[in-house]
Amino acid sequence: MKIGLLAMSGVRAYDKKLTDFGLTLPGFVERSKVIASLPSLGLLYLAAVTPPGHELRYFEAEGDLREPAEIYDCDLVAISTFSAQSFEAYAIADRLRARGIKVAVGGLHATALPEEAIDRADYVVAGEGEHAWPQVVAAAERGAGSRIFRAIEFGPVDVKRLPIPRYDLLEDRPYNRFTVQTTRGCPWHCEFCASTVMLSSRYRKRPVADVVRDIRAILAVRPGAFIEFADDNTFVDKEWGKELCGAIAPLGIKWFTETDVTVGEDSELLALMHKSGCRQVLIGLESPGREALEGIELRKNRKAMWNDRYAHAIDAIQSHGITVNGCFILGLDGHDESIFSEVLEFSLARSLYEVQITVLTAFPGTPLYNRLLKAGRIIEPGRWDLCTLFDVNYLPSPITPDELRSGLYWLAEHLYSSETTRRRRQGFFEQIKGARRATLAS
Repeated sequence: MKIGLLAMSGVRAYDKKLTDFGLTLPGFVERSKVIASLPSLGLLYLAAVTPPGHELRYFEAEGDLREPAEIYDCDLVAISTFSAQSFEAYAIADRLRARGIKVAVGGLHATALPEEAIDRADYVVAGEGEHAWPQVVAAAERGAGSRIFRAIEFGPVDVKRLPIPRYDLLEDRPYNRFTVQTTRGCPWHCEFCASTVMLSSRYRKRPVADVVRDIRAILAVRPGAFIEFADDNTFVDKEWGKELCGAIAPLGIKWFTETDVTVGEDSELLALMHKSGCRQVLIGLESPGREALEGIELRKNRKAMWNDRYAHAIDAIQSHGITVNGCFILGLDGHDESIFSEVLEFSLARSLYEVQITVLTAFPGTPLYNRLLKAGRIIEPGRWDLCTLFDVNYLPSPITPDELRSGLYWLAEHLYSSETTRRRRQGFFEQIKGARRATLAS
């Protein structure tokens, strides 16, 4: 069969004012462009576990989120989608199926709502796809009827046996980063996190040698590529992290990852991260103050307990020459109109090199969505196109939806202005100079 792998990627906001105004501000578009241009690692893994004898092609939805014309030459198309793109993905599936092409849908949204997805596809993969996908291919070959393939039916994926993703299928597309997975899942359980819906198994670390192998595979097809670790929380295990950094240091790469604030408490690890090419870590700070963080991490309330470590951790990380992309969620329960100025002041005080602001988003299948729906706080249930991280589709407390939108506009304007961006980054370089002076003095 001819099998197409279609990625629905990109960052968008349904709110036209934010699109016309906020998303064009200096600084804001940088992380958005990165996300929009990342290849779908999940689809590349599916390609790697596809049984032999099939012709594979990797596609991306066009700028208007329509499918490329060449995809109609396929016999089977796999579509991976987030909630925000699910309606466009379903529309593409409808058009493909009308032409007699089998369609399989997977990803975060299909995992959360497989019964919804199966109404618009021939096959649905709910959960991790590496074990289920060969069965989907076999079903399509024999013309089997519709079915939901649940990952739980096929056993957990052993990350110690993952193949090399099919990076070669990306051909010469102008990606600015390539993705490698070093860990899968996160041991923490934040109420709003959609990844826990997809990755129900425990937190798993891959063998360091396999990570090196995958990076070498990328460099073979794209020398000098910038590497993004496609992890939810890379450095939970600090000793394993040191082993990883030691192994990738000789590769001479530059890389980025997501982790939690505790990475700032291990100076040996930070030194190894910088030496191995780490240029930035993205950390979910969520809120400058502790009160709004209470209870959002459902197991041990870690987010709230870590709040008083923020300042020291950020300073420690950036003094090692690693920039911090501090992420904040606006509209958490307890956030009033003061939160917008607090985020601005905190970002300046800590000299955050990058800042990412989003609106609290209740993704289907998350504890947050279930809680807000039960309380009657979801304004338009089923409006998955508003699950963009920038649109307001719930009733915040104690502020109103309009106050949250207005505050987001105000903060975007001030936080990402050329002057504020300059001040934040100037502070970062001063931190590095201060660390060097301290080293020389000692």
